[in-house]
Formats: sequence, structure tokens, C-alpha cells
Amino acid sequence: MTETLLRTAYALALRLATPAYLARLWWRGRREPGYREHLAERLGFGPAEAPGRVWIHAVSLGETKAAEPLIAALRARDPALRLLLTHGTATGRAAARALLREGDRACWQPWDTPGAVRRFLARHRPAVGVVMETEVWPVLLHEAARAGVPMLLANARLSERSARKGRRLAALMHPALARFDAVLAQTEADAARLRGSGARAVRVAGNLKFEITVSGERLARGAAWKAALGRPVVLAAVTREGEEAALLAAWRAAPRGEALLVVVPRHPQRFDEVAALVAGAGFTLARRSGFAGDAPAGEALRAEVWLGDSLGEMPAWYALADVALLGGSFAPLGGQNLIEAAACGCPLLMGPHTFNFAQAAELAIEAGAARRVDDVGAAVSQALRLLHDGPARQAMADAGRAFAAAHRGAAARMAEAVLAARRA
Repeated sequence: MTETLLRTAYALALRLATPAYLARLWWRGRREPGYREHLAERLGFGPAEAPGRVWIHAVSLGETKAAEPLIAALRARDPALRLLLTHGTATGRAAARALLREGDRACWQPWDTPGAVRRFLARHRPAVGVVMETEVWPVLLHEAARAGVPMLLANARLSERSARKGRRLAALMHPALARFDAVLAQTEADAARLRGSGARAVRVAGNLKFEITVSGERLARGAAWKAALGRPVVLAAVTREGEEAALLAAWRAAPRGEALLVVVPRHPQRFDEVAALVAGAGFTLARRSGFAGDAPAGEALRAEVWLGDSLGEMPAWYALADVALLGGSFAPLGGQNLIEAAACGCPLLMGPHTFNFAQAAELAIEAGAARRVDDVGAAVSQALRLLHDGPARQAMADAGRAFAAAHRGAAARMAEAVLAARRA
């Protein structure tokens, strides 16, 4: 009864907040127009679709990229499979377009109110639902159970910090987690925390982000940039708010010689903000969006800092770089996925805050693919030292590729679980 009352109160709060929610989406659409498209889908509205699709919810760009190998494994086992992809962010939805085939659909996830979720489920009638990584929506899971839609939590992770937060709302969130028909955890530690948070049928399946297939075209693009540049490169990869200012100050104070700093922010809506930070720090700047075609030339080759203001080009940036600093790890933000850097053979330095990817970070350090430093100043100093130590960089690059290759297999295990759960 307590859970029912809490879920009802939660749903009522979200229903009352719906106007503010839609207004916020419209506001975000100033910088990212995708947020203003198909708003009715957020409330579950739209034409009826053919039933029986495999529904995968990947809230943002990171989860969408993680879903790629799972989708490939599902299609390898069932070539006739039709997909429904849902997202919460504009970057996630944009990335999904490349994953769709004839008969597939992509739309926004429904706002977590009973009306929106029921309309969504009645509209699509999926055969099975797969939620990627950390998304737990109490009303959606309750309504899916009522509609007889099996639900799986795939590539599931739960940090100790998130587990502590979840305990404050245990009466609501623990029953929600218990409604998943299967929970496919990344690690034993994640599995233990998920069981302690109410999840049933938990098993370790591995991390889909190890299944990454690096684009040879993008690696070649980065190598071509490097050849044209002819200078050493330090990459600040997928940086977050609050990190760039400290990075630029440390770079200004360091004996960097002719080295180029490349900054690739995590969120595209911050590209202009980071460009202003670079200019304010007194550096000459070249933006990827300003390259003539695919090649830097002229002033770009002489600039002190490059801004990676593009999407989908991280392999190119890792191929360009001699060493990378992991964004999100120098402020208490939990870090970012480091596996792509390892798979590309890019030596990696990370700060103290990697709790969202704790096991992957420790395994990368043990393998010799990455090193941990205390702060961004220490990262810049060590990166500049590595620029003059080719054998150490090569050893880290080789260790990264081997590390990424050694942990594959999660996609096959998860695909089998999804197809086994699919209702007739």
C-alpha cells in the first residue's frame, strides 16, 4: 500500500509539473532545435504503430552508443527484428537515426505519468522493453507490468553514491527495480548494489561499451589531421562544466612548447561557452566546424587550441592525440566512458572522480592503459612529460587495445536474454 500511495503521489507531482516540463524542453530548443520537435510524443500521443517491436530506451548519446552492439547482436540472431528506440535527449535521438532500418521507429520516451505511458504502450505494443544502464521510471515499469510487456535493465550499473541516494526513496524505487524481469549488470559490484536496491533476477553480463567497433574512417581522419599538423597533441576528451577553466589555466602555466591542446566538450550546447573560455584565456582558437571540409589548414594549423565542436568524431580525436585527459574525472562528476579511448590506442590520464565507471577505470590502470592523477594540473604536467616519452606512450597504447579486446562478449549475452524474454 505504501508503494502504491507513493507512486500515486509521484505521478501526481509529475502531472502537475507537465507544463513546466514542456516549457523547459521548449527553452532547451533555443540551442538544440531537436527538443522542439514531436513534443506530443513526450505525452504518449501519435498514430498507432505495428505491434511486436523490440523496444530499447537509451536516454542520451552515451546510452545510444552503448546500445549499438546490442542492436547488432539482436539483428544477427533475428534479421527480421524490428526496433523501437526511445530517447530523452536530442543528441541521443539524432544518433539513433543511423541505427534505424526499414520498419524501425524512433520517438521520445513518454513522460512518467500514467496517461502518457499508457498511451505510449497502447500505441506501440512492444514485445519486450530494454532500458539501458541506469534509467528507472516507477510509473513506466508499473504500467508495462500491467500491459504484460517484459522489461529488462541492460548494461546496468549502480554506483555506491547512487545506491545511497536511492535508499532515501527506497519505498518507491525498490519496488520499481523489482519489476524488471531481468537485470543484466556490468560487474559483480553493480550486481550486489542492484540486489540491495530491490532488483530481482540479477546476473552479470559484462559491459556493452567494451563491444565498441572503432570507425576506421574516423581513425584515418584523425591520422590525416595529425600528419597535417606536425605537432604533439594533448586531448581533453568529453569535458564537463567547471573543468575547462582549470584546464586552460594549467595549460597556460605549463612549459608546453608547440603542443596543441584539443578540447572536446561533452555537451554540444556548451560549444560556444567553451570557445569563449578559450578566447578569454588568451589562446588562439580553431573550431572543428571551421575546417574547410575535413582538413585543417592555414590559421587552424597554427592555433594554440582546437575546439572539437562536432558529434560522432571521438575516434578521430583519439587518433589525433598523443595523450588524452578524461573529462568528468577532474570534478566530482563520475568520469566518462574510457573504453573508446583504449580501443583507439590513445594513452589516457584520469582524475580522482571515476565512480560511474569504477571497475573499468581500475582495470584500465591495472592493464597499463591509463594512469590516475590527483588533479588537472598534475594531468597537464604528466601529459607533457609523456609527449617526450615515445616508448611509454606506445606501451600504453598497446595495453589499451588489448584491454578493450579482452572484455568483449556482453552483447551476445544480453541479446540472448532479450530474445528469451520477448513475449509471443
